[in-house]
Order: sequence, then C-alpha cells, then structure tokens
Amino acid sequence: MNNNLLATAVQQYIDVHLTADVNQIALAKSPFEGITAAELATQITAKKKSEKKLPTWFRTVKIYYPPVLSIEQTSSETTAQYKSKLAKGDSLIDITGGFGVDSYYFSKQVANVTHCEINTELSAIASHNAIALNANNIAFEATDGIAYLHAAEKQFDTIYVDPARRAEKGKVFMLKDCTPDVVSIIDTLLEKAQRIIIKTAPLLDLSAGLAELKQVSEIHIVSVKNECKELLWVIDRVPAQDTKIIAVTLNETEKVFSFKRSLSQSPVSFAHHLSASGYLYEPDAALLKSGAFNLIGSTYGLLKLHPQTQLYTAPEINNTFPGRIFQIEEIMNTASLKKAGNLTGNVIVRNYPAKPEDLVKKYKIKPAQDQFLIFTKVANGDNVILKTSIVQYY
Repeated sequence: MNNNLLATAVQQYIDVHLTADVNQIALAKSPFEGITAAELATQITAKKKSEKKLPTWFRTVKIYYPPVLSIEQTSSETTAQYKSKLAKGDSLIDITGGFGVDSYYFSKQVANVTHCEINTELSAIASHNAIALNANNIAFEATDGIAYLHAAEKQFDTIYVDPARRAEKGKVFMLKDCTPDVVSIIDTLLEKAQRIIIKTAPLLDLSAGLAELKQVSEIHIVSVKNECKELLWVIDRVPAQDTKIIAVTLNETEKVFSFKRSLSQSPVSFAHHLSASGYLYEPDAALLKSGAFNLIGSTYGLLKLHPQTQLYTAPEINNTFPGRIFQIEEIMNTASLKKAGNLTGNVIVRNYPAKPEDLVKKYKIKPAQDQFLIFTKVANGDNVILKTSIVQYY
C-alpha cells in the first residue's frame, strides 16, 4: 500500500478526475510526490467501477482501492448482503478473502469474522478499508486460508470459500478445475466447521456440482436483473435429507422460488389455447438455471406453451412471479405478419426456427421500448408470433 494516496489532496484529485481519461493521467507526470501516475490511474479506475457495484465503498472517505481486476472479481454489495444471511453461528472464516466485501457483510451477521488472503498487499488494503467502514469485528490474516485452517486449533461455525478459476483453464464447469480444490478438502472443512458456504460462477452445472460435493443442504441461485451472478452451495456437517434449491432474484424487491430437488420433475399442464387478452410469462434466469421447468408452471398457476418452450401463460397477472410478464395483444402467424406492415417491437425468439436478427431484417421490424414480438412454438407444434407489451421486467 502507498499511504501517500490517502492524503486529503490526493483523494480530492481522485474524486475530481473520476470522469477523466485515465489513459492520459497514466501517461502524464504525477502532480504528487511519492505517487506515480499509474497509481493515480488505478485508484480512479477502480473507484469509478465501484460506484454502482460497491456504493458503500464509493461513498466512504479514504477507501484504498486494489487493481481493477480485484474489483471486477469481487461480489457486489447486493449479492454479498444476501449471502451473509446464510452464515451460521457466531464465528466465520473467509478463506479466500480478497477485497473483503463478503467478509464485511458477514461481519454484520456474525460476531467474529476472520479474513484470510494470501496476497499481502490485498490483505493490507482490506484491513485498512475495514477500519474506514467501522467493521471492527474482522481479524485479517495475510496467509493461505487452507494452511491457516490446518494450523488453527479453534473451530468455526461457518467457513466461506470463493474458489477461483485456475489460470490455465477457460470456462469452468467443474469445481475440481478451481483453486482451492474444495472437492479434495471438503472433509477437512467439515471437521473445522458446522457449515460450509461455497460460491461458484453460474456456469457450474447443478448436477455436476452435486456429484462432486458431499452433503449439500441448499443451492442458492442468485440473479440480479435477469442475470445469474453466482451459485451458493451450503454444506452442513449434519446433511439434509433432500437438497433444497432456492432461485432468488435481487431487484427492487426480492423474489424467491424454492423447492426440494426430489420434486423438480413434477407434472405440468399445457396451454392448448392462447388468449389474445391473456399474459405471457418468461422466467428469470435464476429460475431457468434451476431446471424445474414444470414446477415453475404449477407453482405460479401457469400453463406451459410447449415442452421445449420455457414460456408460460395465464389469463391474469401475478406480480409475485420472478421474471418478465407480457400482455398478449395479438396472436399472429407469418402470413398475418407479412400483411401487417410497419412492424415495431423488440424481437424475442424461443424455440423458433430463425434468428432474431434474421427476422428483424426479413420483416423490417423497428425497435420499440415496451413492445415485443415473441416468436415461439405452442403445444400443438405450430409456430406463432405473439404481439405483446411488457408489464413487468423483473
């Protein structure tokens, strides 16, 4: 850490230049002794990236920022606050602490938090920021979290781990391709704590994760604005009989779709008739990730359009539904579409033999803010076009 960056004049410079061209700042001569232009550019870029993702840090005086990659890799405040509610007991250790966002939110739920980070510079930054944020119940250890656990005689109530993709790997679909390899150390972790919380990227397949891990009590699929942000695997020393899947959407209001995994393949009813005055339901990305396509329909009282079309319909609107809701205004086919002329709407394709960009070009469709043309397939196998207006985004 370069403590010169915390001087009041330097902090004011950073704030004034948040919208400036950081490339020019990096190439110019630094106006401050003991601070390089590159260091100033890094602080400005990282703080700017934190404005929406980490608003508490952004608003707090004299926060020290790490390289931008650490900001990009850290949890957002929205997801960190959610996962903090999963902690159990009075003591928690975060063995992959990083910038410290998760540890900060865990400290609001748990009496004593230990933050382990092998990168000594990042550990020092997180420790400094905790003081600025008045998080006084976090102990910082600049060491490998696994080694710390092995050496520690004490027990923890909860262990939190966020495995990173190994540098030589591309997209990761298996936990064994991450570091630390939690699959190989899960027994050790369970000897040290009653509960383990593992954060993974949303690309990880649920069935593959369950096959790799032991004693998974819950899987939380966390989505923000229809984008899956992370999977949270909760493993308890005393395992649940049936893994619970929780798909949660964190928007203006929190919505939850949860079920026992054994019930995921429930029967479903199909819509054999679409009403031009009805509503079309498109599940949020978190619900789709859960794979419980039939259960979505029965839970919310919806009829499914087609076995391979994850769209649903109902004659009324249900605002508790986690996902987009459209009001159906007209049911069309390709012939009526050609005759319509002056078509406007955002094109959505679901289980339909064409690409959106090709349909836009073919039918000369102009975009519109709240109007949507949904090309899809219905229960009898027919391809249809639904002219709709959106009434709920999330």
